[in-house]
Amino acid sequence: MRIFFTLSILLFLSVRGISQSIQSEPAVVRFYPNPAVSQITFDFPKNFDKHYTFEIYNFLGKKVYEQKNISQKTTVELSQYFRGIYIFQLRDKTGKVIEAGRFQVSR
Repeated sequence: MRIFFTLSILLFLSVRGISQSIQSEPAVVRFYPNPAVSQITFDFPKNFDKHYTFEIYNFLGKKVYEQKNISQKTTVELSQYFRGIYIFQLRDKTGKVIEAGRFQVSR
């Protein structure tokens, strides 16, 4: 249980640090609704590189979704997701995080 708590705190702090460093740049990703129930939609600006990779992680750090070569609008079905907080990351071709954020799934 102690390991779980420690990993959760480390994951939260690392994502928080990434999002704070990225917040100085203009937002790239819009997402709605938040909290989401059955699906969530992510909108990317028109000038984004379609070779980006979009990933979603649960709060334990396990990757639950990945899409390469994304389109301008991406909808993710949440029927297999448990209630809780999820973290998304938008990565470029080299794997660098362009933007990160979090959303909530509620049922």
